[in-house]
Amino acid sequence: MAGIFAFKCRSCGDVHEGSPSFAFRAPDPYVNLSAEDKASRATLDSDVCTIAYEDQTDRFIRAVLEVPIHGQEDPFLWGIWVSVSEKSLQRYLDTLDDPVPGDGFFGWLSNQIGIYPSADMRPANVFIQQEGDRPKVVIHTNGRENDPLVIDQQNGISVERAQELAELAMHGQGREE
Repeated sequence: MAGIFAFKCRSCGDVHEGSPSFAFRAPDPYVNLSAEDKASRATLDSDVCTIAYEDQTDRFIRAVLEVPIHGQEDPFLWGIWVSVSEKSLQRYLDTLDDPVPGDGFFGWLSNQIGIYPSADMRPANVFIQQEGDRPKVVIHTNGRENDPLVIDQQNGISVERAQELAELAMHGQGREE
């Protein structure tokens, strides 16, 4: 039987209960825009972001990246944004109220998770979930076998590693908000 994740934080001394979950409010390209550009060329709501440039429009959806925690029922969650094509965004929006089981598409992770640095964007599959849950992201492994985030997503992490990551995210690096 899986236990409930809880730990006493070595940074603040508080006891934190429940599997760690950290989220980015927006994709990095949106965050990096000036206030003027955000107002004139971008839209952002809780699930979708678009940025219109002269020659293209970038589209993003909010999703979750799960990292299993050994011996725990619930995973470590990263609330991230992925860049998707116009066709994929439209399919996602068209099926939002009635998702197609197993439906998915390609995307690019669009947030840098400080705990898991990467020199470039990570390619991923985005899988639509049932019951209104945000899409689930699975990072491509091809050519990324040594990427710590890929390794952790595939193999899971220990409770101790989950605590370490949570402490870093809360008090150090790793998330925007």
